[in-house]
Amino acid sequence: MKIVLATHNAHKVAELRRILGSQLDGLELVGYDGPEPVEDGDTFEANALIKARAAAAFTGLPAIADDSGISVDALGGAPGIHSARYAGTRDDGDNLRLLLANLGDESNRAAQFVCAAALVIPAADGRAGFEHVELGVWPGTVAIHAAGAGGFGYDPVFVPATQQTTATHGITAAEMSADEKDAVSHRARAFGQLMPIVRKNLL
Repeated sequence: MKIVLATHNAHKVAELRRILGSQLDGLELVGYDGPEPVEDGDTFEANALIKARAAAAFTGLPAIADDSGISVDALGGAPGIHSARYAGTRDDGDNLRLLLANLGDESNRAAQFVCAAALVIPAADGRAGFEHVELGVWPGTVAIHAAGAGGFGYDPVFVPATQQTTATHGITAAEMSADEKDAVSHRARAFGQLMPIVRKNLL
């Protein structure tokens, strides 16, 4: 059974293939080269569904998608759903610099990586369509300075709660190995919850 991964982000494709691993047994994860929809939802869940619906409609295949970002308490939850476009350039470095500048010397640096993972199965052969979303949250803090060369996005400034040595220091997600991150990340949590639903409805 083929299932479309509704993203043009090569980093996400590689990470999801690592995360899902043996959970894909019986499923072939295929890439998506169709048009990108307008992500005008006001929640991670809404935007994940928008992407999965678009891929399912374009390909006629079941589709999975995610919408994810970082939510910082002291910034009222920002960047949130605007994480990828926070600085207006879609450049990771620009986003990181703006986040650190906006936080400044704020002492409350609590933050969460959030991922909504969506499944959309289009209606076919008299069968009704199906939609489902799961949410994964990875708590931590925003570091004072970026560190680490691994990962992508906000990984160099995100210190998972389990990696903190003090309130403002610790090992960032970008300093963790891929295996370490894949075992506990927001994306791993969301898709770990979604895959039983995928398998129940497709296999």
